[in-house]
Amino acid sequence: MLALAEENDGLLTSKQAREAGIADSVLARLAQRGRLERAARGVYRIPYFPSNRLSQYREAVLWARAGGGPRNVALSHATALAVYEISDASPHVVHLTVPRKARLRRVRSKWIRLHRADLARGEVKLYEGLPVTTVARTVEDILASSGQVALVKQAISGARREGYIDRAEAQRLARRVARYVRSIEAASDRVRLNGWKRPSRA
Repeated sequence: MLALAEENDGLLTSKQAREAGIADSVLARLAQRGRLERAARGVYRIPYFPSNRLSQYREAVLWARAGGGPRNVALSHATALAVYEISDASPHVVHLTVPRKARLRRVRSKWIRLHRADLARGEVKLYEGLPVTTVARTVEDILASSGQVALVKQAISGARREGYIDRAEAQRLARRVARYVRSIEAASDRVRLNGWKRPSRA
């Protein structure tokens, strides 16, 4: 059990334990005695294991996958930026993208924010064993969900500096951001030119 938990910062799932020959009843007894902590349904933590900045992210991924949940999940949006450490993003929740049709019947923790999308294989990469959306996919997600242009520009610069993307990719993403800004400005101009007024009631 310690060997299993070592791979995930002191976390393990009941499924992993069963596959290693450890019955659910054993996990329950260990939890009652304080030798294990129940982090979420189907996810346990060894309390004396030291945590690090990635521990909560691992817990979120294990939570989604526990109990036969989807395997193709990924940390995304501002959480992806925090994992890569390429911007000032410090979200108070863990953003997690799961497949559109995924059924998660477990109670979701308040610190997990779910997004639904069918991510392509090339849109996810592993970071210290964690599935994380690529910089390019993360840029698209943030523009679509919050339109934080300044944050995205900072992330592109940071990703180039840290070697996550090359110069050509950085330039491509910069052009994508520029197109987004132009589309927002054009939409704003159309509203002004049309002189929108609240319809009067007859």
